[in-house]
Amino acid sequence: MRHLKKKNNKLNRTASHRKAMLANMAASLIRYERIQTTDSKAKALRPFVEKLITLSRRGDLHARRLVQSRLRDKEATSRLFAEIAPRFTDRPGGYTRIVKIGPRAGDNAPISLIEFVDTTLEDIMRLRGHDNAEEAAEALLDAVSPEDEEAEEAAAEVAEDEE
Repeated sequence: MRHLKKKNNKLNRTASHRKAMLANMAASLIRYERIQTTDSKAKALRPFVEKLITLSRRGDLHARRLVQSRLRDKEATSRLFAEIAPRFTDRPGGYTRIVKIGPRAGDNAPISLIEFVDTTLEDIMRLRGHDNAEEAAEALLDAVSPEDEEAEEAAAEVAEDEE
């Protein structure tokens, strides 16, 4: 008996709406390096974007036209070919990662973050318009790290008490 899996998730949309949504989300991912969306949309977006990056690694005119026909955003296509594809020349696939964040406050929908694998905090700060991306990233890390240091100290005290 054949137990075939569905090839893609329809996301409760018509084919044209689904294609437009994936193209729009892919352009946003290329523009901002990471986006926050529902789990099912992130899982549908991942193979779409990975195929675009694999095509753009070729770098020829035909590949650019194929990407443009699927992405429908000239600015995102240019950025994909100029900045993103060269970063993945040595990588044979797996250009994106999906990180589950948790449920959305309004409707409890599972939310995920999809981003490029090699994205750093400095890249994100630069894309958000910070003049000095390194200082902004360090400030953000400093704001987060005191809690981590307190947790490490508490864990060390518990470990000492157990001994």
